[in-house]
Amino acid sequence: MKQLKGKKALAAILTAAMTMSLMACGSSGSAATEEKPAEETQETAAAETTDTAAEETTESSDSGMDALIEAAKAEGKLTVYGSCEEAYLSAACQKFEEMYGIQVDYQRLSTGEVYTKIEEEAGNPSADVWFGGTTDPYNEAVAAGLLEPYQAQNASHLISDTYKDPDGNWYGIYKGILGFMVNKEELDRLGLEEPKDWDDLLKPEYKGLIGMSNPSTAGTAKLVINTMVQMKGHDEAMEYFKELDKNIYQYTKSGSGPSKMVGPGECVIAIGFLHDGITQILSGYDNIDLIIPASGTSYEIGATAIFKGCKNENAAKLWVEYALSPDCVNIAKENESYQFLVIDNAEQPEEATQFGLDPDNVIDYDFEDAKQNTATYVEDFFNAVTNGSSENADSSRFLTE
Repeated sequence: MKQLKGKKALAAILTAAMTMSLMACGSSGSAATEEKPAEETQETAAAETTDTAAEETTESSDSGMDALIEAAKAEGKLTVYGSCEEAYLSAACQKFEEMYGIQVDYQRLSTGEVYTKIEEEAGNPSADVWFGGTTDPYNEAVAAGLLEPYQAQNASHLISDTYKDPDGNWYGIYKGILGFMVNKEELDRLGLEEPKDWDDLLKPEYKGLIGMSNPSTAGTAKLVINTMVQMKGHDEAMEYFKELDKNIYQYTKSGSGPSKMVGPGECVIAIGFLHDGITQILSGYDNIDLIIPASGTSYEIGATAIFKGCKNENAAKLWVEYALSPDCVNIAKENESYQFLVIDNAEQPEEATQFGLDPDNVIDYDFEDAKQNTATYVEDFFNAVTNGSSENADSSRFLTE
């Protein structure tokens, strides 16, 4: 601004001199020439201020991330409970270890097992973070106060606020579509048609042919229960499961368990996430068909979260930032996981769309109802199908190991 004022003073002196020499037009031209640079200089200054502010914000974010990395390295260790598939869990942990030099221990557990474990540990968890698995058990953990809120910097890349807890208790990393997987060869051999919708699964000809996961251990089964409650209403849903149970061969411990039984023919129809079916098809079981229920279906948000009271808090925060980055999610498709990704700088797996899956062709799933009522609905499920709690369930059908 001081330079600008100096130029105006010089212009005034020149104008006065020219006026005394009867050169008024020169005076006018000089004044006009000086006013225009003044406006341009103001605009340039404003642009420079905006650029400087953006640079300072970026530098501040980078500085904060650098500080977090150093603090995490000082802790030097991280323990992960993973509820995604073993291959992806192992690869994700290995890459984190290579990137930051932090020792990572991990254990693969179903979401129900993780929730039970951290609930029993009551604020003194044996692990630091949770990785993968559907969010219904995560929301149960939120309601029970078992997760630690964290405002993740990389959450800015999430494609929608749908894929995060409003208070930062968990963040989504992928999206999976619920449906059926069927063994085409076995259906042909038995002379049966493929089921097209949820109610088709109740047909008497499917008796003993269907596999589903155990709601006491698997988040996938909890999602199935919540989906039917939301699509049919509570009472009708419980009657539905009472009838469906007559056709269930086995309830597996893990949500992906039924998908692994279809190809070899251990079950003929599996209820689960269709990306697990893609994994089986690409591993060689080309006798599998994927079916999206005609009346609608729901979806999981595979998430990550920090356990409240964890021992390595900075390493846990760094894990969340890592899980929300391409470094982590882009390796899923290389390790038997073909879910849709939910951050804007990730590379979507082509395999999911090649098999006709559409991440938007789903019901408007009520996550708040699931958060508040999943535990009750699971109890009601067991009351309907076993006339009691999960403890009364036949252990040869309801697997927990």
